[in-house]
Amino acid sequence: MRAADMAASGITVEKRGRIAIVRLDRGDGRNAMSRAVMRELTEVARSFEDDIETSAIVVTGTAEVFTLGYDLKDTETQKLSDMGLAERRRHLLAGPRMCKAWEDLAPFTIAAIEGWCVGGGVALAVSLDFRVCGGTSRFYVAEIERGMNMSWQSLPRIVNLVGPARAKQLAILAEKVPAQSALDFGLVQEVVPAGNAFGRAMELAERVASLPPVPVRMIKADINAYANALGAATSQMDLDQYALCQGAEDYQEGVAAFLERRPAKFTGR
Repeated sequence: MRAADMAASGITVEKRGRIAIVRLDRGDGRNAMSRAVMRELTEVARSFEDDIETSAIVVTGTAEVFTLGYDLKDTETQKLSDMGLAERRRHLLAGPRMCKAWEDLAPFTIAAIEGWCVGGGVALAVSLDFRVCGGTSRFYVAEIERGMNMSWQSLPRIVNLVGPARAKQLAILAEKVPAQSALDFGLVQEVVPAGNAFGRAMELAERVASLPPVPVRMIKADINAYANALGAATSQMDLDQYALCQGAEDYQEGVAAFLERRPAKFTGR
């Protein structure tokens, strides 16, 4: 990783023995993921691909927010509508590539979540193996309220965790889900008092690091192979669906309403 790029993106990587800590802190209280941030998070994940020493990776944000998701104010994002379809599709690969890079890692991955986890933040979190959140955390899949579909091949991962009805509650009804409900749904695996998510995630990482590393990786690979067998097949069109949504009036209205902080008026056009 290029240290200057990581510093600009607010991403740090720390190693503690067999545990790695990846932290996103953009210093603005939002932690939104620009395309540059997504590319850097992808590179961070890929930096562990040939790492046989790391047993567990904790991915976290700040004490106030995990991430508010995809950055609609990002200058690269705002240029997408002026691009040709081929170039736009290339840019739109940033999100799914990031999630796939994290999902494919051999080390055991844990999300430590405090505060809001929104949209692309949920997509990243469900790409990991385990999720711990603080008691005041909230989860929100906001894409449909912006006139877009939930993409990044996230829907099969969400369905694996919560089932089809709850997945529709999250991705269609766009309910803002508090920590205890997220636990009841199966979206997260543990809820701890606010401010303790990282500490608990580190305890779990230390437990993983104390186990024989090769069987841990074998078991993870077997479980993922079964759970994700149809994931790519059932979500392989979601990027093109997103590109299609971008050309609709409802997308423009959804984004404008968000930026102007007003209710959107969707028409189906």
